[in-house]
Amino acid sequence: MTPAELAIAAEIARNDFYFYNRFMMQQRRNLTWRRAKHHPVVAAALMRVYRGECKRLILNLPPRYTKTEMAVKGFISWCMGKHPDSEFIHVSYSAPLAVGNSWEVREMVNHPAYKMIFPETRLAPGSTASEHWRTTKGGVMYATGSEGSITGYGAGKMREGFGGAIVIDDPHKADEALSETRRKSVISNFTTTIESRKNDPMNTPIIVIMQRLHEEDLAGWLESGGNGEKWEVVRIPVLDEDDEPIWPEKHTREVLQAMEAANPYVFAGQYRQLPAPPAGGNFQPGKIEIVSAIPAGVTSRVRGWDLAASKNAGAFTAGVKLGRIASTGQTIILDVQREQGGPHDVRRLIKGTASQDENGTLQSLPQDPGQAGKVQVGDLGSLLNGFVCKFSPESGDKIARADPFASQVNIGNVLMLKAPWNDAYVRELGLFPNGKFKDQVDASSRAFSEMDNSMERFLALAGR
Repeated sequence: MTPAELAIAAEIARNDFYFYNRFMMQQRRNLTWRRAKHHPVVAAALMRVYRGECKRLILNLPPRYTKTEMAVKGFISWCMGKHPDSEFIHVSYSAPLAVGNSWEVREMVNHPAYKMIFPETRLAPGSTASEHWRTTKGGVMYATGSEGSITGYGAGKMREGFGGAIVIDDPHKADEALSETRRKSVISNFTTTIESRKNDPMNTPIIVIMQRLHEEDLAGWLESGGNGEKWEVVRIPVLDEDDEPIWPEKHTREVLQAMEAANPYVFAGQYRQLPAPPAGGNFQPGKIEIVSAIPAGVTSRVRGWDLAASKNAGAFTAGVKLGRIASTGQTIILDVQREQGGPHDVRRLIKGTASQDENGTLQSLPQDPGQAGKVQVGDLGSLLNGFVCKFSPESGDKIARADPFASQVNIGNVLMLKAPWNDAYVRELGLFPNGKFKDQVDASSRAFSEMDNSMERFLALAGR
């Protein structure tokens, strides 16, 4: 570019955030920005934060789709240029990764092209540490891991207008997202440490940028109201509404299809931003036929139960009733009863449900190991006196127990009676095993296993 062209480009970059990102990449790396459909969407969302129109933003994007380049390095450096006294805290799952991003922002601020765009923003003398540096106007950049300490640092200003933000990029490490302990640790640090770092509790923005990894990752927890605030969610999957790639130069449709076939769980979360495959993972609930009436000849009715451990754990007690259609051999899901409650509520639900079930319906309940299980059997057995019931311990993990029922679902051999509980049931099957709740799956697995055992005993007695 000629000096005149550079001056014009600098003026545009000063006021156009998206252009700024493209210009700085060309100046710093001598690379041409490869535009994609989602880039203007990301830029627009970040500008809503800058203008104060959005205080809580979640950006869900696929990995390596320039989310860090735009929403961390580009956004922080551009805002520092507009307001040199801005105070930022940047968090990522890895402290070295966050520090590396901070170093990149500092290098951008120190670049000749940046100085041409924002001549008033300069690094303070001695600002050589990558994890913590300042500007001559009092601006601050501090970087740490998602479980690290932020003692002594804050983000934002107590004033009208933009003054900084908390920017969280990939708070979860992808290969640890299935660990409930690790997920809860990240969320706990967000609530106990990160949120308290807002200098202005009402106006300091928080931006969470991440690929979806689990139904209960930080983005999912926040979106569902976990911290009691309303979050704007910008969800960008790799395929648009017409099932076309949003960045075909990076991933063609054929490549994306191969990626999805190879690992539907990873693809659903990280690339579709829906932490469960659209057609289901272990289960493909779309293959369940919903019927408006119970077909003739339903036999072997069994209600399997999954019991919640305690009232305050947030888990459900669920009872799923299955039947076998004698003429076709198909399984039909007849009823689901589900409730969150303590021991008294569970007893009431089980007794009331058994009373409503057809005569001869087997109530199959899990038996805990050891003496506690014997006491439980005595208690619930007395409660169900006069009903057909059976207690048995669980064996194997949840996925292994669910496989026989899942195989029948996935070949289209399962029907379901149309009822208000259908949506919650189908959703849980589709999310299994990554979803928050598994009680309906566990109850279904138990009922299906017991129904098959009952059929085998019947055939043996009949000499077949």
